[in-house]
Amino acid sequence: MAGQRINIMELRSLIAFKQKGLSNRKVAALLGVNRKTVDEYIKRFKELGLGYGELLTLEGKDLEELFTQNSQTEKERYEQLSGQFPHFQKEMKKPGCTLQALWKAYIAKHPEGYKYSQFTWHYRQWSKRHHVSGKLTHRAGEKLFVDFCGKKLFYVDRHTGEQIDVEVFLGIMPCSQYTYVKAVASQNREDFISCLVHCLGWIGGVPYAVVPDNLKSAVSKSSKYAPILNKTFADFGQHYGCALDPTRPYSPQDKALVERTVTIVYQRIYYPLSNHTFFSLAELNDAIADKLVEFNDYLLSHGQGSRRSQFIDIEKEFLQPLPSGIYSIRNYKKATVQKTSHVFMGEDKNYYSCPHRYIGLAVEVQYNQDIVEIFHRQERIAFHKRSFKAGHYITVGDHMPSSHQYFNEWSPEFFHRRAQKVGPHTQEYIGRLIGQYDYPEIGYKQAQGILAFLKSYEPERLERACKRALGFEKASYHTLERVLQNKMDMEEIPFPEDRVTPEHKNIRGLFS
Repeated sequence: MAGQRINIMELRSLIAFKQKGLSNRKVAALLGVNRKTVDEYIKRFKELGLGYGELLTLEGKDLEELFTQNSQTEKERYEQLSGQFPHFQKEMKKPGCTLQALWKAYIAKHPEGYKYSQFTWHYRQWSKRHHVSGKLTHRAGEKLFVDFCGKKLFYVDRHTGEQIDVEVFLGIMPCSQYTYVKAVASQNREDFISCLVHCLGWIGGVPYAVVPDNLKSAVSKSSKYAPILNKTFADFGQHYGCALDPTRPYSPQDKALVERTVTIVYQRIYYPLSNHTFFSLAELNDAIADKLVEFNDYLLSHGQGSRRSQFIDIEKEFLQPLPSGIYSIRNYKKATVQKTSHVFMGEDKNYYSCPHRYIGLAVEVQYNQDIVEIFHRQERIAFHKRSFKAGHYITVGDHMPSSHQYFNEWSPEFFHRRAQKVGPHTQEYIGRLIGQYDYPEIGYKQAQGILAFLKSYEPERLERACKRALGFEKASYHTLERVLQNKMDMEEIPFPEDRVTPEHKNIRGLFS
């Protein structure tokens, strides 16, 4: 600088006075220097594009260095660095990239360049001016934001003319803003997981974290610091090898990008589709998929290409590979092991066995479309192929006690004595029921239920119902229940006394 030099303390005072709005003349008088000196310093601030508040954050050494070199030389040095800021911004999105790594590459090419502290300070000031705050800088392939749009779409039932509202799922890779959209029947757990599976397949890889809003289908209990995920969503994360990190409640900045994208989806997908009528969910999703191609190919305003090109150039290579095999949603239910060594699964209305030593204990049933597993205190105690046949018993022989061992007071003789008090047909029906199973213990609970009808019906009606039901091929609690509810036992029907009872390997001699 050509004018009078001032020391670092005076320089800080000069900056502080100007920040307060004092004139150059007043500042010069307070510092006891020539006004032209103050004018030159102010001119230098403007050349570097530096604000007074920004200058005061610099350390003394860095602040002094800004004014020790020739003005033109310093301007050229800054322009050389600032020209690389867009490149640095792009590199900072890559996993593992740091400002220190960028500075080392920079100083290797320009040994006369800025020291690390000035380098980082200049970059951060540039970032602020270009709205590249820390909150909005996302690493490539690191996260997938997911949510449901606030507004719904719909299709029309072709047969009834009814308008069927549907939810719209949204998935966004925040680094490139690559976006996935899909209409789905509801926000329930099954539809949510299905959307995630299709989204990852569409992207072609797995991010390191999936970030949902605090959806009921993802979070059992929300928390600002440690939300509790539902087990199905947690199992999804384990299958795909990614972290699950719900946004914090009441923290809108965590999902600002999602909300902005939703607004654009309304404009570029919802509105164009509003002029069309769709007659199925599949038809609606086909139209969404067509618009989504245009959406991701649309050139972004900052001139760095489209969402698709940014995803391919920056993010795709950093995604984890998709796991082998298609994920099948896993459900979780609590149950108690019954006296028959089985647990009841209400969804399919059937029974699965587990070792008889767990009778009376609480267990957890985990199941998907193919298998059923039973756990006690995190240890798997039973594994079965899933059955969808209502009222069916799926039994592993080793789970059952000896057929001659009693469950407390339950045994064939126990039910024989009780049924005998009602009548011979009841006795025969319950004998057949228990005899149908390789493990008679399986029929005990149904027999108990049949005898419990005496609380609602007279013994004569139960006896007639059993007589009527003996004409059916198979004995069961539900068969007898329907006979009584429909008053079929009150109807007179021919019933020959010389009826031949179907043989079963366990019937002969059961109650003899």
